Amino acid sequence: MESCGINQFLEGKTIFIAGATGYLAKMLYLLHINVVLIEKILRVQPNVKKLYLLIRAPDSNLAKERFNNEVIKTDLFGVLRKKLGANLQALIEDRVFLVAGDIACDNLGINSELKNEMFKEIDIIVNSAAATRFDERYDTAIRTNTLGALNILKFSKQCSKLNMLLHISTAYVCGENDGLILEKPLHYGETLNGGSQLDIEVEQKVVEETLNDLKARNAAEKEVTLAMRVLGIERAKIHGWPNTYTFTKAMGEMLLGHLKEDLQLIILRPTIILSTYKEPFPGWIEGMRTADTFIVAYGKGKQNVIMGDKESIIDVIPADMVVNSIIAAMVAHRNCSSHSTTVYHISSSRRNQLNIGDTIQFSVDYFKKNRWIDERGKPVKLKKVRTLDSMASLHKYMTIYYKPLLKILEWANLILCQLFQKLHTDLERRNNLVIRLAELYKPYVFFKGVFDDTNAEMLLMVTKESNADDTFNFDPTTIQWEKYFKEIHIPGLVKYIF
Repeated sequence: MESCGINQFLEGKTIFIAGATGYLAKMLYLLHINVVLIEKILRVQPNVKKLYLLIRAPDSNLAKERFNNEVIKTDLFGVLRKKLGANLQALIEDRVFLVAGDIACDNLGINSELKNEMFKEIDIIVNSAAATRFDERYDTAIRTNTLGALNILKFSKQCSKLNMLLHISTAYVCGENDGLILEKPLHYGETLNGGSQLDIEVEQKVVEETLNDLKARNAAEKEVTLAMRVLGIERAKIHGWPNTYTFTKAMGEMLLGHLKEDLQLIILRPTIILSTYKEPFPGWIEGMRTADTFIVAYGKGKQNVIMGDKESIIDVIPADMVVNSIIAAMVAHRNCSSHSTTVYHISSSRRNQLNIGDTIQFSVDYFKKNRWIDERGKPVKLKKVRTLDSMASLHKYMTIYYKPLLKILEWANLILCQLFQKLHTDLERRNNLVIRLAELYKPYVFFKGVFDDTNAEMLLMVTKESNADDTFNFDPTTIQWEKYFKEIHIPGLVKYIF
């Protein structure tokens, strides 16, 4: 790695960002990190040559129209709008190019004429495309997180002037490991439980055979979806991962490392990404993350019970710090001759630890002073938070507080001709949902690992050498967690999510 002025480096560069995997109806949600990245680049270096953005859409014109209406007009671009005024639209027209395609397709589904033009122009590829639902359909997750990464790699190898492929993964490809988790690549075929070697082709065949079997039985789409979700969790646990998301992201990393040949590969593994810390302003967020589910439910008075160990580490990092690390990695590796894979944990647990108990207390303190107003115009009443320290304690809690009511409703339905059937169904569904979500979140609310970020710390030092201010700061030690949650993150949730 060597130092270089970031603004100087970005000038005249063509960057391809692959990150929108869903349909346009969910554009803003799927572009979370990407829109922060695009805004940052345009704000600090408007003389970037081109920003290509892969969108899963019928055509580029529709993608462009929706991008302008649903992304550029959001608060996130307010600072840039104020700075450039009417010139912002002209800058977007000149610099941002929406590319209709699909990461699951060969050559990313991009039309031949545009594809050939991109092959000649692209300097850097950033792949942040992901199906992030923990229990996503296995076929969808493999197609996006695993084979999608392979398709990006194949595309990268056809780019004549490409400098690097920067792949955004997740720190939780480590599974449920504890202790110090190192910044090292995953080896092709390795498992986390010491079992038989993982064969990605076999995983593909399992998906195909299951889908064929379901088709032969004329299974309804709802049944297919459920079967694919169950299959994903089953296959993940066989090889030592807790869920489909982290398992398929891990397989994507393996394919990249195994097949990259002499391509320069940088893997960034962020932990749980929360709202912006400083840029373009504090508190911008879209979509709830793992850590936010309880905060939102508690603030609305809908939940006061949380499962987890108060002393467990919860590793979170603001979105703008992740974006700063992406740009810093681009610059630091611009002239790197090494063909090895470099891994960065963009994390906080090694140098600025936060535990679940802290986040609970910050939430309680915030909502005591800033009560949520309900639909009747009255402040929501908050209950004392109760923490359950195991799945067994959760099942016991549900048995005491939910099962008796379900039983009463069953008897009432028998006597009163199913008068309370809807209420019974809703309550049973809620009961099942709580158990299912607890199983999915369990690996993270009892997490005992600490993410080593030595490589990321070195990257930060190199970045500071040539960029004296904190414009590209991603140092987790600069975050005061209590102030961040009470004054930035929770107010951001209230404004943009509630």
